[in-house]
Parts: sequence; C-alpha cells; structure tokens
Amino acid sequence: MPLSGLIGFVTKPGERAATLTDCQPIILSSPRPSGGEATTGKGENDRVTGSLPELTASATREPHIIVGESPAMREVTGLIRRLAPSDITVLIQGEPGTGKELVARTMHQLSPRASQPFVSVNLATIPSHLVEAELFGQVQGMGEGSLSRRYGCFDQAHGGTLFLDRICELPLDMQARLLRVLNSGEFFPAGALERVTVDVRLIVACARELEPLVKTGEFREDLYHRLNVIRVRLPPLRERSQDIGPLLRYFLEKAASELRCPAKILSAEAEQFLRRWDWPGNVRELENTCRRITAMLSQRQVELDDLSAELLGAPRLSQPTTLDWEECFETWVDQRLRLGNDNVARDAIRSAESILIRAALRVTRGRKQDAARLLGYGRNTLSRKLAELDFEVD
Repeated sequence: MPLSGLIGFVTKPGERAATLTDCQPIILSSPRPSGGEATTGKGENDRVTGSLPELTASATREPHIIVGESPAMREVTGLIRRLAPSDITVLIQGEPGTGKELVARTMHQLSPRASQPFVSVNLATIPSHLVEAELFGQVQGMGEGSLSRRYGCFDQAHGGTLFLDRICELPLDMQARLLRVLNSGEFFPAGALERVTVDVRLIVACARELEPLVKTGEFREDLYHRLNVIRVRLPPLRERSQDIGPLLRYFLEKAASELRCPAKILSAEAEQFLRRWDWPGNVRELENTCRRITAMLSQRQVELDDLSAELLGAPRLSQPTTLDWEECFETWVDQRLRLGNDNVARDAIRSAESILIRAALRVTRGRKQDAARLLGYGRNTLSRKLAELDFEVD
C-alpha cells in the first residue's frame, strides 16, 4: 500500500510563519503527482519529494507581485507578458537576489499552464550523485519482483512549468540528458527500461554568464543554444535606484502583515539614506532589511539615526571612487572647452560649491555651523556663499 505523509518542520526566528504549502510531502509509491507546487534541491536528506495535493493548488496560484517602474523593469515586465502565453524556453540571468524565481513564477501564473504545477529546483544544492534521481526519477526493486517508482522533478511538473535555477551547476553528463528531454520530451528514469513522456515548459536561470563556460568546456554548446532561445536579463538594484522607494514601502507593509503590527514609516532622511545603499544582495537583501527594521524597532516612525549597523550590516554606501569623479569631471571640462563655452571655471566652481554645501547641510540636517566645520569654512563664509548661490535653508 502506498505510504505518504508530511515531514515535520521548524521555522527559524525572523522567518514567516510556515503554512501547509511550505511542507514537502513524502511519497514512497504513488501515481504520477499532479497539481500544486513543489520545490526541491535542499540536500541529501530531502531526497524524496513530490507535488502538493490538489486541494492546496489554488493557494499556490496567488499572484506574485513584481514591484518596479524603472525603464529596466518595465522592459522586463513587458517581456514577461509577451512570453507567458507560449511554451518557449526562457533563460533568466541576473545577480543573486534580483528575483529570477519570481519572474519564472509570474510567467507561469500568466500562462495557460497556471492551473498545473510549478516546480522549482536549485541545482546548486543537489549533490552530483543525486541529480539524475531528482530530475528524472528512479525505479528500484522492492523484493518479490515488485518495483517502486520514485518520481522526479520532470514528473512533478508534468503539464506545468519546471524552473531550474543555477543551471550552470548541472553536471556535464546530466546536460546531455536534459538536452535529450528538451528535444524529444522523453527520458528514462534511473534504473528503468521504459521511457517516460512529459509535457513541461522549461525556464532556467543562472547568475553567471554561460558563454565563458561554453568556451572552457564546462557547459555544452548545443545545450546553451537550446536554452538561449529567449533571454531575460534582470538588472541589479543599483541600476534601478528609482525602484528602491516603492520596494521599501512594499516590503515594510509585507513585513508588518507577517508580524501583525503597524507598518513602519521611513522619514525622508532615512529613505534617502537607504536609496544610496549599495544593496549587493539586491532585492533579497532589501526585503530582509525591512524585516529587521519591522522586528527590531519599537516606534513606527523610522529616523536616520535608527538605521544602525545592526540593522544594515557593514556600511556600504554607493559612492563613486575618487578616480571615477575626477575622470567624469575631466570629461565634462574637456567637452565644454571643445564646444567653446565661456566661463567654464566659474561655472564648475559654482556647481561644485553648490553640491558641497547642499550635501553638508543634508548630513547636518540644516545646522549651518556644523556644515561650515565639515567643509572647512568659517560661519560667515558659509552664510555669504549661501547668499551668492541663492540657497534657501530652513
């Protein structure tokens, strides 16, 4: 008789409350799974995975939200809408934390396959000797001539979408098998004598560029060309800084909903500071920062002084290096001189002083004496320059 059940789970501090859709069913022997979502690739101890029961499928099809109105993200969302209705293979590329799985899920939810399973697999977390069984399943003898079939990710995603993250980590021998499935829709489970036919839309992702791996022989060229039909590039957060404000508000509201408390409100200075943050972990880092702010601060209004290193980690302001701004300034001067502009030095000095004073006043929150000290000006000198540059200071 088929045995099935749920593994128990423990939530980590600070993470969202787990629900039924977060659990991984154990299926030792059963018909091909159908409906719902499944996620695999968590390690050797989670070797047996299956899809969720059909009764939870509707909950897993709630729309995922892509936040962003920058030109780069408008291009991405437009591409998602155009690609979603088709079964074409898509390669998503972007730095860690840019939202590659979110794009894949959204593409699935907008497709005709939305009522069928979405299976997500992180290939980097699966030991190489288990990849074949995880992807294609396995047939094993159970004694007295009976066989047990363990279903892999392609079986679980039958009729729906299979998302393979970190495709660059797929071993070369498995790359050949994946290419065969893409070309024919058929494969042999490990230990099986009969081939299996599946109907799956494949979406893959990688944080690394695949072309160099093809040149070094680490990735098959024929598979690369088969996967690289349509490529979606996700910009890092530092290239879409105008989306940081809306993302902060969205994730603060989301964190408040998870923790059942009022949403935090950022002061103008705090938001400006976070907009200049480097965010090397991209949207994932920003989301986790919003969770920490919500969990650790008692007051609702978040001021600049509240953004401690404990909340943000090591300081990483997105600033140009000395060489960067000097090169840009030299280019600007060269262009003005070549165009025959007059008073180049006067205009440059006026602009530089304006930027210096504005920055100093922003850092000191309008305190002119402190701003003058930071700039190396006397108080009267700063007042005179404010008048000359027509500054208005509260």
